[in-house]
Formats: sequence, C-alpha cells, structure tokens
Amino acid sequence: MKNIKIFFDEAKTFSLQNVKPLNNVIGLYFIFIPSIEIQYPFKKSRLLYIGMSEKKTCSIGKRLTDHFTGQSGNIGIANYKKVEKLKFTYINFEMLKKIWSYKIEDLESYFILNFVDTFGVYPICNNKTGFDILKNDLEVSLKIDWDYFNKKET
Repeated sequence: MKNIKIFFDEAKTFSLQNVKPLNNVIGLYFIFIPSIEIQYPFKKSRLLYIGMSEKKTCSIGKRLTDHFTGQSGNIGIANYKKVEKLKFTYINFEMLKKIWSYKIEDLESYFILNFVDTFGVYPICNNKTGFDILKNDLEVSLKIDWDYFNKKET
C-alpha cells in the first residue's frame, strides 16, 4: 500500500471574490474558523466543514458561493459566517486522480471518516455521514495534515 501525505494549499478568506476563480473546479473544500478552536472529543480543530464538488456544473466555486449566500441551507456555516471571519482551502480532484482510483464521493468519505478517527466526531457543520470507504481494500493510505487547521491566524 502506498502512503501519501496530503497537504493543504494556502487558505483564502471566505468571500465571493476568492470563490469565483473556482468555478469549473472539481474537488474537496474545507471551511474553517481561524479565530476559534472547537473542542472535539479527542482534540481541538478550527475545521467546520468538509465539502465536495462532483461535477463542473456544481463546482467548488458554486458550492462555496451557495454556502456564502446561505443557499446551501447549512445553518451552521451561515451562522458562523455572521459572527466570525471564515477561511477556506481546497483540493483539486484532478491532482489526485493518479493516486486515487475511486470516485470523488469516496474521497470525501475518506476525509470525513479520517477526521472522525482523529477528532472523535464529524466536523461540526457536516450534516451527513461518510460512506465507509475505509472498509475497502484501498491501494493508498492518505496521511492528512489536519494540523493545518490548528495554525493560529497571524
């Protein structure tokens, strides 16, 4: 089994201006709150939400725009956005296709379930559970840099 480390790109302020360039990009996105550590059962994290875009017509840009405007219906993200400045980062699925032979939905599940293993519960604003991709015989093991979300904002 291959072990691959996953690092996150530079975070951007959660704003429509920063989201627009991600129209037509497929992948995973991560919304977090730089100013507050959330106490999860096993340890703290600033991560609020793990999301996915599975096709260009419902791109990362579109999904983040829906979260920003409240059209996604995720009341947690909408309310955190009202009281604190949020940030986001993302992973372009095209960049992982050579090492990940499953669907994007399975990759999202992997990340969510790995978060559960690390922190003890789903991210606070995720309303759904991941499919149990971890029960499959995977060809790759992803080492996710969850510490990325614990960096204090400077």
